[in-house]
Amino acid sequence: MSELNVMAVPGGSGRIVTASWKPLAMVRSSLNWRAALYLGSALAFGLAWFIVLAVGLTLSAALVIIWVGLPMLVIMMLLWRGGAMLERRLLKVALGVAVPEPYRPAPPSAGVLGRLRTMATDPATWKDLLYLALRFPIGLVEFVVSAAVWSATAAFVFLPLIVAVAGEAVVNLGVVVYTADDPISALPVSVVGVGLLLVALYVTRGMAVLHALYGMLLLGPSRGQAERLRLQARAEQLRASRARGVDAAEAERRRIERDLHDGAQQRLLAVAMDIGRARAKLTSDPEAARALIEQAHEGTKAAIAELRDLARGIYPAILTDRGLDAAISGLAARAPVPVLVEVELPERPPAAVESIAYFIVAESLTNIAKYARATQASVRVTREGRWVVVEVTDNGVGGATAVPGGGLAGLADRAATIDGILTIDSPVGGPTVIRADLPCSW
Repeated sequence: MSELNVMAVPGGSGRIVTASWKPLAMVRSSLNWRAALYLGSALAFGLAWFIVLAVGLTLSAALVIIWVGLPMLVIMMLLWRGGAMLERRLLKVALGVAVPEPYRPAPPSAGVLGRLRTMATDPATWKDLLYLALRFPIGLVEFVVSAAVWSATAAFVFLPLIVAVAGEAVVNLGVVVYTADDPISALPVSVVGVGLLLVALYVTRGMAVLHALYGMLLLGPSRGQAERLRLQARAEQLRASRARGVDAAEAERRRIERDLHDGAQQRLLAVAMDIGRARAKLTSDPEAARALIEQAHEGTKAAIAELRDLARGIYPAILTDRGLDAAISGLAARAPVPVLVEVELPERPPAAVESIAYFIVAESLTNIAKYARATQASVRVTREGRWVVVEVTDNGVGGATAVPGGGLAGLADRAATIDGILTIDSPVGGPTVIRADLPCSW
């Protein structure tokens, strides 16, 4: 599967929050197991940072009076800032939470002292210190809760094995005391352990979400910084979309120029030569002149047909006159495979959106005919909020990818000209779904 033009929003809550909370999905998701490992090791990380910070900062502060403590404080500041950078990467790997770095950039002309001054006066530096200082008490709570739920789960699930080794086991549930003296009698407790496994996963997910929020609060940018990063990301996306739109327009201009030069222009030149030869033979050989005029007439009709096809490729007249439904139905009628068309638009979208939607469908149906070996396809165009959604689906062999310079990449470039998004879902074996989300206002 390949996906194009998906914009990441800085400061997003991450996959640990947005992932499915359904029981089966909880068991199958590797994210939950990574979170369990991360929370289980929280105490070790927290204790290590507590010792480093307590010893390092205390010793540095005590030695400031003889100036040795100043470079030690600088080293400690660099150390905890590096530790915070490591924590952001751990949050990304373990919890799927991308935390942007909130640090103020140092002036380009600043020297070493200027950079250290910027670092020392940056609130993010001290938020990093607070995060690492709280890592121990928070990690202690996370470790205790994790150890309790997972050890109880493991004991219940593997009770038959424990009984097989130890000979007997007593499970004290407070109000009920259950004694198992053989593996068979311990099986009901294992069934309870499976239920405890789900409880442990839900507890782990809940603690992971709280830890992610705590990490984003202290390690991430402030509200103003997050908004600035969002605007920067948006500006970067628009810049890239504009550049791709210019490239797509330039490629289209070269295609039209090449088609005119190699097609209609050559035919019209041949027509002019035939008419010139016929004029020279009008008196001496009228029959030959008549044949040349007939040949010129056929060449003129062929040139007109080529120009009509070229004009349809630039912007089809039926799209202007009758809209997307009729234009796409015309494409479907000319397709070599049966195509089901469904267009549900309460009103006509802007001309640019109509044009891009039309050419996305046209290119997709062409690719289906050439490569997909499909027996059926469908086109669906609907309105979702402020977006026009175009979906082209086929039951072919799949494996479609967007390569630079290819037709699918060209579709992404067309969508990018109006800040649209194109996604391609085409696993090997099919089916293939090409979806374009095109904004109706920008």
